[in-house]
Amino acid sequence: MKSSPKVEVTGVTSAATVKKESSVSITWKHLAPLLVAIAIALIPAPAGLAQHAWYFFAIFAGVIVGLMFEPLPGGAIGLIGVTVVTLLAPWVLYGPADLAKPGFNPTNAALTWALSGFSNSTVWLIFGAFMFALGYEKTGLGRRIALLLVKAMGRKTLTLGYAVTLADTLLAPFTPSNTARSGGTIYPVIKNLPPLYDSKPNDPSKRRIGSYIMWVALASTCVTSTLFLTGLAPNLLAKELVRKTVNVELQWGDWFAAAAVPGILLLILVPLLAYWLYPPEVTEGSAVTEWAGKEIGKLGGLTSREITLAVLVVIALGLWIFAGNYVNATTAALVVICLMMVLNVVTWDDVTKNSAVWNTLAWFATLVALADGLTRVGFVKWFAESVAGQLTGVSPSVAVLTLLLINFFGHYLFASITAHVTAMIPVLLAVGSTIPGVNIHALALGLCLQLGIMGIITPYATGPSPVYYGSGYLPAADYWRLGAIFGLIFFAVFLVIGVPWMLFIL
Repeated sequence: MKSSPKVEVTGVTSAATVKKESSVSITWKHLAPLLVAIAIALIPAPAGLAQHAWYFFAIFAGVIVGLMFEPLPGGAIGLIGVTVVTLLAPWVLYGPADLAKPGFNPTNAALTWALSGFSNSTVWLIFGAFMFALGYEKTGLGRRIALLLVKAMGRKTLTLGYAVTLADTLLAPFTPSNTARSGGTIYPVIKNLPPLYDSKPNDPSKRRIGSYIMWVALASTCVTSTLFLTGLAPNLLAKELVRKTVNVELQWGDWFAAAAVPGILLLILVPLLAYWLYPPEVTEGSAVTEWAGKEIGKLGGLTSREITLAVLVVIALGLWIFAGNYVNATTAALVVICLMMVLNVVTWDDVTKNSAVWNTLAWFATLVALADGLTRVGFVKWFAESVAGQLTGVSPSVAVLTLLLINFFGHYLFASITAHVTAMIPVLLAVGSTIPGVNIHALALGLCLQLGIMGIITPYATGPSPVYYGSGYLPAADYWRLGAIFGLIFFAVFLVIGVPWMLFIL
């Protein structure tokens, strides 16, 4: 074997092993977004829509396909999208009227547009909420909460289901990634429970208790993702798109008030419905509580960092609920993050090494800009007017029901709630705003409150879905069947109870 070559850096010779870089593997997932964008761009613009708006939509569609297939991380896809638009701005972002303005510089204007998402307060609120989740992880408070509930309520399988649901509910207001919350905190705890009753994955014994626990965990995190504005990152993106599209501001307290009645009802029903529709064979035992007790013993006593974090998240929640008119929600989150670092709950090193949060920041900042671009070029207005023409003569109630049905069950076509929000929410809102008599505030809330619960319908519908689908306790046939059943139940409760309640409080 040949010796490693010498590499000289600023006059200093050092030995370094030069590794041959692996070849880049280009798959159909990499090519699909590009092919979709080109195919749409080659089609003549529809009547009534400017050509540059059609080109922008082609790029936007390519980004959505990229978010669905994820050949690259979401942040990279969004950055590529806004960069392509910026480079082609004179042809895709601005029409002849803009370009004819004296002194107008499309290059500078496009760059300002591309970076606008990074100055968006909602994007930074998402960042802040992810920092709270980091605190839960670093201090171990999230795991302790889950174990304490399992120990207290784990003797019966049904109450164990409620313990899992309650643990997710307590973590949800401060963990906007349901993948981190359920897949990263709840799942690592509950995956240890089925083997205690000889319930094994990918084995007939999975139905003893494992299948029930896994389904309850998934279903409950879908509900908590709807219950809290900060329980799901795409909720915050939807909030911003609602503001930009129809000028409706959704506050944390307003969101919770609207979601509380149907959301809390579903949280109460989920463990019981799963117990009836997907019954476990083991209904009680002491093994779970004994195991949880041992794990709590390993954690030791409550640490000062855990106590500090608990106090800080309560402060943040109080500011979000009660001080919205005095302190911006994003400012409140940033204040608490600063206190977390000052009080050593997390360190700046923890923050800089958290690649997930920086990916999310880039992802949502670029998506906010791209969604704004659809409105800027006139595509959303054109599409809304075209669809509204098909709803001429339809009553406002029927129109709203139609839009809610499209939003919820249209999610079968998406493998990402973020992609769904970016593609669907502005368009459906714009359609609703053109129909006389539609309460646009109620429609905006209704569309947004579906985002969490729609995650139940498929094995790819939301972040934690692949985690539980891949656990070995939820076979494909069971998953699709239960997803359809629970999806219908969730939608029915939302429609029959949630919508009237929302209209009552608005």
